[in-house]
Amino acid sequence: MTLLIKGMVCNRCTYVLEQELTALGFEVLDIKLGQAIIKDTTDFSQKLGVIKTMLKGIGLELMYDKNQKTINRIKELVEKGITLQLQSGTPTKFTTLISGKLHKNYDTLSALFSSVEGITLEKYIIRRKIEKVKDLLVHTEMSLTEIAHVLGYSSQAYLSNQLKKHTGFTSSYFKQVKQEHGEAVTMQMDEAQPPH
Repeated sequence: MTLLIKGMVCNRCTYVLEQELTALGFEVLDIKLGQAIIKDTTDFSQKLGVIKTMLKGIGLELMYDKNQKTINRIKELVEKGITLQLQSGTPTKFTTLISGKLHKNYDTLSALFSSVEGITLEKYIIRRKIEKVKDLLVHTEMSLTEIAHVLGYSSQAYLSNQLKKHTGFTSSYFKQVKQEHGEAVTMQMDEAQPPH
């Protein structure tokens, strides 16, 4: 995500801004006069007030244009669509959801998204769904077949291919992470037990 920032006049500004964004928990991908690129987070809109306050404190100002508001709204709708799929088990038509809520043509919104984010909206949706798949594999008892069903994939095999393509790993890798994570938690709990 690109933040457009007013008032940056020297390299010291970029240094201070990078330190402050990192302190707020953001991963800074690139920074130069007038802009900072941070890794996407799902809770960006919740932290917007904190970012504005931080910038004001160091003499800078967020130039938050209409396009960025639209992009953030699209991202929120993608998250909402994925959540709806999980809750209902019915595939979400992202084109209908996004264009309906924003009252604009989907192709126009998709073109805007690509121009600002440097990735197509379709690829972004796939990326977010794959992140959700990884999360479900590691933190729930759901099988890949169940996850494929609730997230609207045509088959478990198709989802398996998508997972491998986008992460470089198979579902068994994420289940192994879950097992190792679970064992670490069990060991910590055992260590916390008082001696008999």
